[in-house]
Amino acid sequence: MRQQISKDLYAYWSDLKGARAAPDRADIDPRAIRHILADTFIIEVDSDCAFPLRLSGTRLDALWRRERKGDSFVDLWREFDQPSIASALLTVIEGVTPVVAGAKAVPPGEDALELELLLLPLRHFGKTHSRVLGALSPVYQPDWLGRVGAGPLELISLRVISARSVEPTTYRPQPFQAGGMTRPRPRLVVYHGDKQ
Repeated sequence: MRQQISKDLYAYWSDLKGARAAPDRADIDPRAIRHILADTFIIEVDSDCAFPLRLSGTRLDALWRRERKGDSFVDLWREFDQPSIASALLTVIEGVTPVVAGAKAVPPGEDALELELLLLPLRHFGKTHSRVLGALSPVYQPDWLGRVGAGPLELISLRVISARSVEPTTYRPQPFQAGGMTRPRPRLVVYHGDKQ
């Protein structure tokens, strides 16, 4: 893991998990991860292996310029990469083990954006084959985000995370610091949701 968003989510997940194979969905407190919430999502495990998004962070929605809740996570990827993504999700679910991947978004007429994908197993109401917690974090904030929708994601790399490959950390929420923070110029983008 290279991106701080992935590291923070993994540390939070690991602390919640403790000695269990995976934490329960009810253990997740959005307030505790509010600084990375825009980049996080939750995938439902369904019998069709479409893996619909149950929760989609605002930056994920901005990447495609529309709300992705309810959409198939697998369908967000190039057709060539869809079997690999489905296989990675099954590895997370069946093996109860995290997966990290490198990805690329290439919107028409814009520079490519490198992303880091983190997939973590979650239980839901005690069931182990139920949910996946994840983050899709950009390497940098592109100027086209929210202005141009990305096409299907391209899978660059994929690896299973073993407990030995990650140094142990304790999750510490990041305090908000207004001073010294570089802020991008403000932009307003309206997303039309499904609600009438």
